[in-house]
Amino acid sequence: MEIKINVPFNKGQEVRNLKMGDRVLISGTIYTARDAAHKRLIELLNKGEELPIELLNQVIYYVGPTPAKPGEVIGSAGPTSSYRMDTYSTKLIELGLKGMIGKGLRSQEVIDAIIKNGAVYFGAIGGAAALIAKSIKKSEVIAYEDLGAEAIRKLEVKDFPAIVVIDSDGNNLYKDGRNEYLKSFK
Repeated sequence: MEIKINVPFNKGQEVRNLKMGDRVLISGTIYTARDAAHKRLIELLNKGEELPIELLNQVIYYVGPTPAKPGEVIGSAGPTSSYRMDTYSTKLIELGLKGMIGKGLRSQEVIDAIIKNGAVYFGAIGGAAALIAKSIKKSEVIAYEDLGAEAIRKLEVKDFPAIVVIDSDGNNLYKDGRNEYLKSFK
């Protein structure tokens, strides 16, 4: 069963209701940002300057989409490896970021911030970039256009497919899911 969720989140309870392994269909507004954009966001914060996006209750998708073909909203839009954002993620979670979408493992520091601040880490399927792009209904560059594919985009999505990899209690599909799988062979 898939759970339909709308973003940005209204309150923290919606996030806390999501559990490791839940398959979700995300609709609403999400932002894109990869490591170069994350670095600039942290530099702004360190200078005490305002961010180009509102983080409170938002979701960031770690993606650098390819250019759109004629008549399409966006090109292939598959997730990038999340560990590249780990250096920056804790600070953004502390400022109210409630969700991140990517692929791969996260550092213990990020997992601790997820637990402390009631956030969630979603996994998107690597290798399904064209399929994921079909759930993106609108794409607009809103910051750092000079970064090309790594610019921050505001996306409107409808039924974007993802899975809860790390929930707000720290349950981790990469760790706990593997252990459950291995138990089935005993």
